[in-house]
Amino acid sequence: MRNNNTQSRSGARGAARHAAPKTGATGKKRYSADEGSVKKGPAARGAVKKFSKPAQPFKPAVNPASKPLATKPARQKSQDDGIRLNKYIANSGICSRREADSYITAGLVSINGVTVTELGTKVQPNDQVRFNGERIKNEQKVYILMNKPKDFVTTLSDPHAEKTVMHLVEGKCSARVYPVGRLDKATTGVLLLTNDGEMADKLTHPSFEKKKIYHVFLDKNLKSPDFQKILEGFNLEDGFIQADALSYIDEDKSQVGIEIHSGRNRIVRRIFEHFGYKIKKLDRVYFAGLTKKNLRRGQWRFLTDIEVSMLKMGSFE
Repeated sequence: MRNNNTQSRSGARGAARHAAPKTGATGKKRYSADEGSVKKGPAARGAVKKFSKPAQPFKPAVNPASKPLATKPARQKSQDDGIRLNKYIANSGICSRREADSYITAGLVSINGVTVTELGTKVQPNDQVRFNGERIKNEQKVYILMNKPKDFVTTLSDPHAEKTVMHLVEGKCSARVYPVGRLDKATTGVLLLTNDGEMADKLTHPSFEKKKIYHVFLDKNLKSPDFQKILEGFNLEDGFIQADALSYIDEDKSQVGIEIHSGRNRIVRRIFEHFGYKIKKLDRVYFAGLTKKNLRRGQWRFLTDIEVSMLKMGSFE
């Protein structure tokens, strides 16, 4: 009797396994490997066999709307695909984009032998662009930090200049770099040179307001009332101006540090001249996150990858 009952229960359990899928604690179906691969009905086996051996070769469906993209015809709207001419010129290291616009409208730029004066013109990969008759090409971007010495000018177009900052890098940097912004002949300190026109625009355009700090040597002590007025702000001939920060250097009140964001021409000198002071010496010690640390007068170095990345991200003030 014991053996018969055991066999009956075993048979019942076997029948139950074939009749229904296993369930877990949650009541959901749980299939075993042999149930999924072995327990197939005739209809299922026939369906698999029929699908695995199709009567005709497989042909993927094609969306009719995508046919023109699949054939990749020659691009019709080249003006939408190229790079703006002023940006192309700036990337070549000749000048900034704003300056390039002036050269374009002056008729100094040609594309494939045709003079172009319309702003917004696009350059295609195979186009030949010439500036003043000389073909220009995009160069690898170069970024140089210099501690500008006195009596060197940053205006490259000055034909009467005996010494320009370019003389300091001549023969040591093959790329055609140019100064970012201007420091007058008598001003020393931090100066950035690059052939990246887009970067130059971002660092010099008034809307970006990059921070600059100057060490100012005056011909006399800065009086407290004048000190306060410079901080509060006042009007010059070209508009309102105020310092972001101002401080005396140690106990010498003829030396001050001034922080300013304005990029107006000779703005620091004009601030102090407005109150009757003459600047004996002006040294820029900070510009857009860069300092002249470990650089003697006239020395320069290439920016590190980290410094370039920080400038591109706009991480510096």
